[in-house]
Amino acid sequence: MTDIVGKLWGFCHTLRHDGIDYGDYIEQLTYLLFLKMAEEKEREIPEEYNWQSLKTKSGSDLMTQYAKTLEKLQGKGMNEMLKAIFNQAMPRFNNAVNLKKLITLIDEVEWSLLDVDVKGQAFEGLLEKAASEGKKGAGQYFTPRVLIRSIVKVMHPDPRVSPDFTICDPACGTGGFLLAAYDWLMDATNKALERKEVSRIKAKTYFGQELVARPRRLALMNLFLHGLQPTIYLGDTIYEADRGERYDCILTNPPFGTKGANQEPTRDDFTVKTSNKQLNFIQHVMTILKPGGRAAIVLPDNCLFEDKAGEVFKILMEDSNLHTILRLPRGTFTPYSQGVKANVIFLQKGMPTEKVWIFDARSNVPGITKKDRPLAPSHFEEFEQCYGTDPNGRSPRKDTGESGRFRPFGLEEIKARNYKLDITWLKDESLDDSQELPEPQDLINEAILELKGALGDLEEIGKRMGE
Repeated sequence: MTDIVGKLWGFCHTLRHDGIDYGDYIEQLTYLLFLKMAEEKEREIPEEYNWQSLKTKSGSDLMTQYAKTLEKLQGKGMNEMLKAIFNQAMPRFNNAVNLKKLITLIDEVEWSLLDVDVKGQAFEGLLEKAASEGKKGAGQYFTPRVLIRSIVKVMHPDPRVSPDFTICDPACGTGGFLLAAYDWLMDATNKALERKEVSRIKAKTYFGQELVARPRRLALMNLFLHGLQPTIYLGDTIYEADRGERYDCILTNPPFGTKGANQEPTRDDFTVKTSNKQLNFIQHVMTILKPGGRAAIVLPDNCLFEDKAGEVFKILMEDSNLHTILRLPRGTFTPYSQGVKANVIFLQKGMPTEKVWIFDARSNVPGITKKDRPLAPSHFEEFEQCYGTDPNGRSPRKDTGESGRFRPFGLEEIKARNYKLDITWLKDESLDDSQELPEPQDLINEAILELKGALGDLEEIGKRMGE
């Protein structure tokens, strides 16, 4: 995959001289990759607009065919998934030679044999390149697949348990959680769903929402290529009114950062008024989760202790069993959101919290780096064993003590901390070792994030003093 991303990225430089920027190139690439993979997987695309119809042409005929393909696949007579995937798709190539070269480059690879989420990885690999080139993070698109698979493994998103079971990611990006949930089901059933359940599971189970059109398009493509017909809404999850849909299982990584953070959503179902996006996502999840439903939410550290966090978690713990918190290793989101320290909270709606179990996968664990120490399944093996087989956190659990990584904290202790959940007990010896300190750029990014969080708190206090 690294070699392929390198080739595709190298060609991007050629296209820049043709007036095509990174974003446009990545988007055009997704259309072509989709058509190639649709052919490999024998998904139904009208013959006159499929991959073969493009690769057999050149020159002005190719330019005409490409434009017609993008136009027709979003038009009348196409199935709803294809129309959604190619909605507002426009050709950006000015030179037939460049378009032909890219088609030839894509055609050399048998994409379906590489990886279950190869399109998402190619797309995100290119985003990473664009991010490093532009010194700008692309974290809004990316959750490490290793982390996604571990979360899905303990959450058991199994639509066979009831005829109306639904799974949702309200910040779905390129569809990583939804795709992993379906892959988990395929593994659990040895790819042998009961015939009577196939149609329901494929068309009425997987839901999502995404703010940005490009990653939404990728989510639709990824899931379509796996034979699914998901519902992926385009829009702002926390600023739009609740649409009334409720879900059994929610798996999500809300976007990090503070963009747009000065505006509080005007929603009656949000009890705590705050401009913190992640805290608002928690409130949104509590709204859209069915009673008895479960959720796993990735959150940056500041969401466990910032100004309004205690208020949000107080309400959450009255209405839900917040049974588990996983402290993620430093550098989990490298290279996209460097310096971000994050957690995953696991909860079940409909019963109050009595105790919270915290697993510390960060202390005395070398920071994650892209090349030397990449994130691996081994980082989460002990956590998965401690979590147990019950997706709602009710498996028998053992307190590993002050020297261990897994410990429970009772409700009274949490109340005494004003519901702030940044609880640690292990001394991180690695931070005393100059060889194990994070990279200077990571420390700078971490400091910037904490300063932004503090600034947000001050603005919140200033607003309330004004009121």
